[in-house]
Amino acid sequence: MIEKRQFYINGAWVDPATTRDHEVINPATEEPCAIISLGDQADTDAAVAAAKAALPGWMALPVAERIGYVEKLLEVYQARAEEMAQAMTLEMGAPISLSRSDQVGAGSFHLKNFIRAAKEFEFEHPLREGATKDRILHEAIGVCALITPWNWPMNQITLKVGAAAVAGCTMVLKPSEESPLDALLFAEMMDAAGFPKGVFNLVNGDGAGVGTQLSGHPDVDMVSFTGSTRAGRLISKTAAETLKRVHLELGGKGANLVFADADEAAVKRGVLHMMENSGQSCNAPSRMLVEAPVYDRVVEEAARVASEVKVGDPQQEGDHIGPVVNAVQWGKIQDLIQKGIDEGARLVAGGVGRPEGLNKGFYVRPTVFADVTPDMTIAREEIFGPVLSILRFETEEEAVRVANDTPYGLTNYVQSQDGARVNRLSRQLRSGMVQNNGASRGAGAPFGGVKQSGNGREGGTFGIADFLEIKSVSGWAAE
Repeated sequence: MIEKRQFYINGAWVDPATTRDHEVINPATEEPCAIISLGDQADTDAAVAAAKAALPGWMALPVAERIGYVEKLLEVYQARAEEMAQAMTLEMGAPISLSRSDQVGAGSFHLKNFIRAAKEFEFEHPLREGATKDRILHEAIGVCALITPWNWPMNQITLKVGAAAVAGCTMVLKPSEESPLDALLFAEMMDAAGFPKGVFNLVNGDGAGVGTQLSGHPDVDMVSFTGSTRAGRLISKTAAETLKRVHLELGGKGANLVFADADEAAVKRGVLHMMENSGQSCNAPSRMLVEAPVYDRVVEEAARVASEVKVGDPQQEGDHIGPVVNAVQWGKIQDLIQKGIDEGARLVAGGVGRPEGLNKGFYVRPTVFADVTPDMTIAREEIFGPVLSILRFETEEEAVRVANDTPYGLTNYVQSQDGARVNRLSRQLRSGMVQNNGASRGAGAPFGGVKQSGNGREGGTFGIADFLEIKSVSGWAAE
């Protein structure tokens, strides 16, 4: 049993003010794999105080020096990549091959992009050409609370820490209590990289405890949260009392519009994207909207692809999906699959219960529903599991209307060889991101949504900007 009860505060590992043990469950075995402590108000206050004390010195450091610390962090991160992969596989069930490539890889990818973006970012510049006495300064917003989820741990931690660090902010990280081991390892890396005391602090806890304490803390200037829309609402309400900035990256219900002229790989690509990470991605293409002339063929292909997706032990090498994170999530997914059946959707792959041969662990059968209508629960709620809903459309206008008929707006997808249509739909779809024909977003591209998928953007220069305040200075003197 791994025991990691301490927090990282002011450059040192410290015992919690009060002992509150919490078991971390291995989702593949349903057994405890680690014990951590959950913090209380005294721990939160100590971490915030350390960050506040460190802020003036960290802000005053030249940008090049702050970048240097992040460069050192990247070196340490890459050197300990295998440890990080093993931690995430153990605590949240990502298959080890996925952990090594995508889960760990996301962290190094974002840190590299922040280093490049920070070197190009104009932290000081004239208001406009010729306006030499009007200066715009981009300064750190201050002490930042970073609250991160369990599903893509390093992706979210590095998106927040990397941006905050180069921007000159100090921070307190509260990772998910479901997947804390990777964050504790990351804190060791921050320490090894030599960040000054108090710049980075970590306190474990749950949302109702440390999460709420950070969101309402008068000495916290910004909350950057990734998680559920429900939790995002609660954080916003708590933070409103102190008028702090709140950056939210929340849920999604992405539409994948498949037209008759889609390329041959479009359907398989969409199904596998949905099943990746056991469906536990906020930007998953969970609604496949298919043009009528190819609907039957697409349904048949989607069912075949899903039935070929292997489910198994995350500790094993290979191209398969692992369990979902915990019993609560497993039960929610099972209820929604049953709801889809009860409401009349046609089950063409998967279904309720565990996959054949797996009688323990939070494993879910890769599931596909056809003949889904926009009013069905599975078409409206974020399932956060390997469950795909397929809907039919007749016209482009209908497809856009159905795609946009959701409270969410994170990522939508278009599959068509008609370039004019692709560009037209990219403008019409109400989401923070649109990905066309399997093209990945470029390095440093902004990640974030609209409507109830949140606000703000992460990644590259856009992510750095979210941790900065704009100061307008007149009468700037020549130096």
